Amino acid sequence: MEAAAPPAAPEQNGTAFVSVTRLRLRALRFLPAFAWHTHRTLAQVQATPGFLGGALLPDRRWTFWTMTLWARRDDMRAYIASGAHRTAMTHLPVWCDEASVVHWDLETPVMPDWAEAEQRMRHDGRPSRVRHPSDAHASLEFAPARLSHSSPIRPSAAVR
Repeated sequence: MEAAAPPAAPEQNGTAFVSVTRLRLRALRFLPAFAWHTHRTLAQVQATPGFLGGALLPDRRWTFWTMTLWARRDDMRAYIASGAHRTAMTHLPVWCDEASVVHWDLETPVMPDWAEAEQRMRHDGRPSRVRHPSDAHASLEFAPARLSHSSPIRPSAAVR
């Protein structure tokens, strides 16, 4: 018996694609492993074809945001399904009590600001699976993000 084909991804309606994640660690004890996996996934994303740039935003209460800008949705999908990112994702249901993601198309490949990312997360985001969800997890009713202290993520010279 042949396996069913995965559903087709929706068409991309712009010249670039944005992905934003918000992860809140449920305990400080997960921070060292989270930091190690973050370092590994940063190296991976910077070398991934189609990655145009991004940013990290450390927020309050062990909450971390990422925003990545891609040439194509398929470039982002290839990144999340492989390497260090795929490995890190297996830990997040245990480490996090809040996790969410939002994606959207852009007409021009210009990184949005964090205020827009937060607004889109609240209105269009979806919660990810976690084993120990907070009361605010499913509703995405998290505290306002601290929108300062962001750090850029740049593609490596090899993929520019």
